[in-house]
Amino acid sequence: MGQKGDIPLIVDIKRDSREDGPGIRSVVFFKGCPLRCIFCQNPEAQVPGMEIAFSSRECIQCGKCAEACLQGAIDLQFPGRIHRQSCIRCGRCAEVCPGKGLRVIGTYYPPETLTEILLRDSAFYKHSGGGVTLSGGECTLYPDYLECLLNLLKAKEVHIVLETSGYFDFGHFEQKILPYIDLVYFDIKFADSYLHRKYTGRSNQLILDNFRHLLRTRKVKISLRIPMIPGVTATRENLSAIVDFLCETGAENVSLLPYNPLGMEMYPCLGRPRPLLPDKFMKPDEEQALYAMFTKIVEEKERSGSTDQELLSQSL
Repeated sequence: MGQKGDIPLIVDIKRDSREDGPGIRSVVFFKGCPLRCIFCQNPEAQVPGMEIAFSSRECIQCGKCAEACLQGAIDLQFPGRIHRQSCIRCGRCAEVCPGKGLRVIGTYYPPETLTEILLRDSAFYKHSGGGVTLSGGECTLYPDYLECLLNLLKAKEVHIVLETSGYFDFGHFEQKILPYIDLVYFDIKFADSYLHRKYTGRSNQLILDNFRHLLRTRKVKISLRIPMIPGVTATRENLSAIVDFLCETGAENVSLLPYNPLGMEMYPCLGRPRPLLPDKFMKPDEEQALYAMFTKIVEEKERSGSTDQELLSQSL
């Protein structure tokens, strides 16, 4: 996990979002994540440091990037354009690229500068009941930075949503981040530790413990989310095990997130192998089948006396 003093880079600032919390929102995507989910929607936000992405569709074959690279890492005949083992990520190639085939991923904004950018849409936040959503990557890697940023935003009464994988130091989180948060979107992908490590690279013990701790604080509204990855998380066994965990903790407000394959396109741009996952969105009937399966699991738990909770807060 990141240290308190780490300086975060920002992958993107998405304005006019209506999908990452109530109302109209600006979403800040922080760079860096302790997990390596094979189904990650934002693989460019996994590595904390700056990266160079290459898009063959945007490349005009001018050769200026090769001329600018002092390491000889650019090869116009190489499909990926960059020999990553030689690249020092100086960004010179992206600076001279007229077609934007090469671009730098990761920009640092001082908290005051980022606050000024986010407050440009304050009128939209106010009139729509929206605000700012902090996402990633895993934004909780940077508690000192977030404390400063959130203090500035809360001085302007901005509603704050935090999206998290749950893999963080709870002490730092509770002290420096939680006091400013209005709503937490907390992802739980697996109940089983072996499967979680297999598909994300880490055990889920810290995540489950943090979810329990967060529920006990009763200091913030929590919406738990389960990503529906075909053949991975979207299995009856996994969903049933997650429901058991939710019953144990007394959780509410659960949402199922439909599979999003858009992140698959970014892997080759970063010089990484593409995961063997579907490259298409789920069809409506597939989404409804998963929703029906989850609902049936909850109903079975209710009949057995395992829960009397209204777990599913919204459909796919």
